[in-house]
Amino acid sequence: MRKVLLDSIKGHELLARDIISDSGIIIMTAGSPVKIEYAKKLKELGYSYICVEDELSKGINEEENIEEKIKEECQEVVRDIIDRYTYQGYGELEEIKNIAETIICDIINAPNVLYSISGIRKKSESTYAHSLNVSAMSVLIALRMKLTREKVRQIAIGSLLHDMGYNLVKIDYQNFNYLKSSKEEQKELMKHVVYGYSSVIKESWLPAASKDIILCHHERNDGTGFPFHKKGDKIKIGSKIVAVCDTFDSLTYGFMMPKLKVHDTLDYILSQANIKFDFEVVNCFLELVAAYPNGTIVVTNEGEKGIVLRQNSKCPTRPVLRMLTDASGNRYDTWVERDLKAELSVVIVDALDAEDYC
Repeated sequence: MRKVLLDSIKGHELLARDIISDSGIIIMTAGSPVKIEYAKKLKELGYSYICVEDELSKGINEEENIEEKIKEECQEVVRDIIDRYTYQGYGELEEIKNIAETIICDIINAPNVLYSISGIRKKSESTYAHSLNVSAMSVLIALRMKLTREKVRQIAIGSLLHDMGYNLVKIDYQNFNYLKSSKEEQKELMKHVVYGYSSVIKESWLPAASKDIILCHHERNDGTGFPFHKKGDKIKIGSKIVAVCDTFDSLTYGFMMPKLKVHDTLDYILSQANIKFDFEVVNCFLELVAAYPNGTIVVTNEGEKGIVLRQNSKCPTRPVLRMLTDASGNRYDTWVERDLKAELSVVIVDALDAEDYC
């Protein structure tokens, strides 16, 4: 099974999971052929991807994906808590603590997990799925850095709420493109950190460290961030961690900015270690996130193409591949696996979109 953008559907794929509407109605059942006209209709309904079974997906490890698990458990609850608090002026924001504990427990119960991000999600789930991803990755880093359980909890809560101020900005942030916006629009968008902080400042149950994340997750080590242009040690560890995770998820999913492939985003974050981002945080982050998620089609330095079958723990850039074509472009007739953890002379040099492989 693998996730495929609807724009990439060829018409011969089989649906791997039921497609269920927000109201609980089954739109398509698993096992159904996905015709091109069906893909077009699903796009009209707001879907951007589906899970399929096809020739390429054979053998791909279906081990539990932490990103998907946390989203399924928590997304609707987070949406309800924050929306009620922001728009309707009632509801217990303190309930977010339960979500934070769920995320922490999920991460602790998967000690060898490499966070594997799909890079595909529906537009309607963007803000809340983003916050959940950022929280999960922040918890992973905080645990790896051996911060106290209380500090991890504060970071989990703050990262879940870090973007709640977007609900109060005076522009349509869901359709916002930072590169195509005016300076006035950018300034308004930047206010989300102040709006978010101001909305929770009187919440006595919310730790100061969590409030700091809401206010300061866009601060940068070199002083180029906002709202205060803090530098280095003036930025608290929670905000440093969330800064990296927030940037990674935003770039990987194209949230308000051009979308990048996972490995390109990791390269960018590495390039900014000790510049915009904390060096120790970046090092921990790079050890915990799969550079090439399962189902990614890749090109090796030897010119071969393969698809990622499964991950190697503690080796996020060296997964196990099923080879698809040799260096001359000839398809393999037999099943050939290459474990890049064992074959150190072989490296991945690029990742392809599924539609680029034929």
